[in-house]
Amino acid sequence: MRALLVGAHAPQAPRLQALLGHGHEAVPVASLPASGPIVADVLVSTRLTLEEGARLQGCRLVQVPGAGLDGIAEGAVPAGVPICNVFEHEIPIAEYVIFTVLAHVLALHELPAKLDAKGWAEIHPRRPFHGEAAGRTMTLVGFGHIGKEVAGRARALGMRIVAVTRSGRPDALADSSLPVSRLREVLPETDVLVLCCPLDESTRGLVGAAELAAMKPTAFLVNVARAEVLDEQAAYEALRDRRIAGAAIDVWYRYPKPGEAECPPSRFPFHELPNLRATPHISGWSEGLMPRRYAFIAENIRALETGRPLRNVVRPPG
Repeated sequence: MRALLVGAHAPQAPRLQALLGHGHEAVPVASLPASGPIVADVLVSTRLTLEEGARLQGCRLVQVPGAGLDGIAEGAVPAGVPICNVFEHEIPIAEYVIFTVLAHVLALHELPAKLDAKGWAEIHPRRPFHGEAAGRTMTLVGFGHIGKEVAGRARALGMRIVAVTRSGRPDALADSSLPVSRLREVLPETDVLVLCCPLDESTRGLVGAAELAAMKPTAFLVNVARAEVLDEQAAYEALRDRRIAGAAIDVWYRYPKPGEAECPPSRFPFHELPNLRATPHISGWSEGLMPRRYAFIAENIRALETGRPLRNVVRPPG
């Protein structure tokens, strides 16, 4: 069984090889060849163009080594070849969300950086009251792997959970559930809005100027979905003008290309905003991520080889 690991995933080839063992071949490539056949039983990649897909030979599985499928062109994978994805990032992302919420609520950044003799004498008589997460309402747009992990931790803090999904189906982890078509209704009561839904044409720009205007001026926003779920200009202006209290954004509108020395993450100067915690797409990037992901991928490859059902099939063979 020959697995081709492409681009940023190529360094994980030794890990996958060790997991699969003898009789398998995990091959790292910086990029797919510009011409000629692409020969592999399994393609491990987050990107595939129509032209590349047309040159796939012998492929029996496209295994996306992450959750998002937005880099796989529609129709690029030949008919009869399943597409699977993998999560395993929900634990660190949930921890990131809770950290940013608590950092906002506790506002420790407003206290003296050094509690020396002078700082202690100055701050103690006028130390400010800080907030509490307990009793606040967290609205999660998307209630899949990430949303549920966040909800479990937020409930432990005493927060009220609102789940916003396509169906609006009730969930035991949520205090209330509603369809995405009713998102704007719940925004005036939302203290923390967490975006953790997939990006597709129905969610692109889902939270824009009208949604941000419906939020409390004390509300806090966290985006760990894809940048484009949150309207770029509307988000910048709402934060700049303090129409919401703050945000933590981990996903961006532009990403550096190989060899690119400078790359602004947005058309707007988000980095100048004092009420924004901007992070470089690290919420899921934990020490445990790759071991969990590649153990899952190795098991899917073994299932393919032995004829057992694949896991996380997002497009069945047809």
